[in-house]
Amino acid sequence: MNKKPRLPQKQDLKKPKKSDVVKNAIFWGLIIVFVWFLVGGESALRQSEIEDVSFSVLKRQVENDEIGKITEQGQELIITRKDADGEWEKTPSERSRIPVGASAAEQGLDLSKVEYESVEPDKTGDIALAVLTIVIPVLLIGGLMIWMMRGIAGQNNQSMSFGRSKAKLYGTDKGEVKFIDIAGNAEAKEDLFEVVDFLRNPKKYENLGAKIPRGVLLVGPPGTGKTMIAKAVAGEAKVPFFSISGSEFVEMFVGVGASRVRDMFEKAKKNAPCIIFVDEIDAVGRRRGSGMGGGHDEREQTLNQILVEMDGFEKGQTVIVLAATNRVDVLDPALLRPGRFDRRVAIDLPERKDREAILRVHFKNKPLEKSVDLDALSAKTAGSSGADLANVANEAAIIAAKSGRKTINNDDVTAAFEKVAIGPERKSKVMNEDDKKLTAYHEAGHALVGHVLPDSDPVHKVTIIARGHTGGVTWFIPPEDRNYTSIIEYKDMLARLFGGRLAEEIVLGRDRVTTGASSDLRSATDLARDMIIEQGMGTKLRNKVFHEAEGGLMFDKMTREKPYSEKTAEEIDAEVEVLLDEASVRAREIINANRGHLDKLAEELLAKETLEAEEVSAALKDAKLPAKAKLY
Repeated sequence: MNKKPRLPQKQDLKKPKKSDVVKNAIFWGLIIVFVWFLVGGESALRQSEIEDVSFSVLKRQVENDEIGKITEQGQELIITRKDADGEWEKTPSERSRIPVGASAAEQGLDLSKVEYESVEPDKTGDIALAVLTIVIPVLLIGGLMIWMMRGIAGQNNQSMSFGRSKAKLYGTDKGEVKFIDIAGNAEAKEDLFEVVDFLRNPKKYENLGAKIPRGVLLVGPPGTGKTMIAKAVAGEAKVPFFSISGSEFVEMFVGVGASRVRDMFEKAKKNAPCIIFVDEIDAVGRRRGSGMGGGHDEREQTLNQILVEMDGFEKGQTVIVLAATNRVDVLDPALLRPGRFDRRVAIDLPERKDREAILRVHFKNKPLEKSVDLDALSAKTAGSSGADLANVANEAAIIAAKSGRKTINNDDVTAAFEKVAIGPERKSKVMNEDDKKLTAYHEAGHALVGHVLPDSDPVHKVTIIARGHTGGVTWFIPPEDRNYTSIIEYKDMLARLFGGRLAEEIVLGRDRVTTGASSDLRSATDLARDMIIEQGMGTKLRNKVFHEAEGGLMFDKMTREKPYSEKTAEEIDAEVEVLLDEASVRAREIINANRGHLDKLAEELLAKETLEAEEVSAALKDAKLPAKAKLY
């Protein structure tokens, strides 16, 4: 019987202690009292209890027999009035001051008509006020100094804790993630289920001499759910899950990253069996030996410590390190060797059936109309990641809420998909008639060339409404998921990219072309260069690849030699030029042969601004590839 893993309690958010709350209340209360005394609050309170009357008014009130008693305290006279029945009031209600230079009687006050009493002034309040005025500032200054010293001590303690791991602990949450909660990635789940079984039943494998894998590397594009799958492994195995990002290891102080690595692995060993998950490990695991920082480079020191810790697992310690990256090509070879990251699990972009499952998960708690077709949406979202699909579902709910509807309809889903895929519409951007005409012919050129070429993706939508950073969009969507791309398909893409610029040139003249095609030309050049260098699709350089490593530090790029000579570079440039010239010629011939269809499509765009796939097909129904055009 396996020992049940010990799950440490997840730390709650730090709450202030009751004693700290009381101390803070006293501290701020003293500040308020001090400020109150400074602005004369005590004096104002004392004076607000009794009204002041002038000495002349007092004399008149005495003569009218309105006063019952006068008590003299120094220069101050405390007055007790009579009520309507001639009875004294219970408490003094007025106050007056004797003019300087003579007594009250000498000033003409008839004391025979009132009960008069002379007492010594009470100086207790003045003495107390003077004492408080001295004591309170001293207490406040002392309290402030103690508070500042405690803050400095806290910062010192925090600086000493730099070397502690910032890994977050999961595993005791009620809402733990399981494989069933994640749609798609069936193969990845199957590969990782062995890891789950290792953690559940380690003795079963140890009895046969099998070693538990030290590390599993999750590789895939951004947004494919690598972190969620790692959490699901911990949830299935019911073990603690320590999560940290690769960037959290590295600080400005040398040695902090290595210290945090040691601390994290110590915590993991104490709570074994458990999982350590390092997200974006390429932030700290890049190839060593760049020449920047020498052997004392902080990132390299941190990576060295990770390598040492992964080698230092003792027998019987079931600690597995999961790491995620989308740049496995830049990782250090020592990190990928057997004994460290023994397994590599591919988390790819979801296929159509997986996309539909993911969409159903994200629309599960959203009120959908019955007419919404998630299968059709999954067909249109080829190349989208799980994060993209989650964004589509969220945007659809936002659009429906803004429209005041309680359910999400097909229009909301379509608008959300287009917003995520090609950017939001900018209807507020006003174009003059010449710019609208130019944009219409530009987009019509793309659509015409793409429609006629036999191996091009079909047109999904054409619009001259600005979206994102573009003045208009011609959107092509493949009819099905595609794993490979042929030379023929690449060449059709190149010709399609030239369609906008050449439509401008043919309609407006060679010297009237604009900057609207700059992004198309840049994309065409990058694609042609990729065909030659990365795919070996040239003519003279067929089946030869000249891969240039991406990423790395700027110093690496400056010192790294190109994997080909200058003569080969000239041949590459010549091959790229041939591809671009060929695509330009094909696009020009198609537009010239179908000029009437180009005009018709541009006119419809000017009239409607946006055309769907069916409308584009109807406008270009008879458009054909010219017989003399060179296919490939």
